[in-house]
Amino acid sequence: MKARLDAIDWKILKELQADGRITNVELARRAGISAPPCLRRMRALEEAGIIEGYRALVDEAALGYDVTAFAMIGLSSQAEADLAAFGARVRDWSIVRECYMLSGEADFILKCVAPTLKSFQAFVEELTAAANVASVRTTLTIRRIKDEPLVPIE
Repeated sequence: MKARLDAIDWKILKELQADGRITNVELARRAGISAPPCLRRMRALEEAGIIEGYRALVDEAALGYDVTAFAMIGLSSQAEADLAAFGARVRDWSIVRECYMLSGEADFILKCVAPTLKSFQAFVEELTAAANVASVRTTLTIRRIKDEPLVPIE
């Protein structure tokens, strides 16, 4: 069910997405309300699960993770237990930064970040050998064109 938010809630969300470290006082000023109700609204948005958390966005290349690749996975069985087992396994691989279950030709797509091509290749070997994995197709990225992990708020 879609959340019912008013214009102030939308302003708060937009500002927090732009700067998660903004002070409550500045956030309240930008939203056009005083600080105490702004904090109450923020907490209500958190409790409702609309705000899932706060984190720093880190440049992976600056930390030596030079390879970003995608892997499309086909499973030999799509039974719910097999899908859940694969999902649990994905959560254990630190190289996998995002994972989505798909409809269509592949069952899952994984976004992977690795320090070297050799380490990514080692991961692909492990992935290919994983239980219930029938096919693995990988593609290496050349350059990032857009990276906006935000919900578009107008």
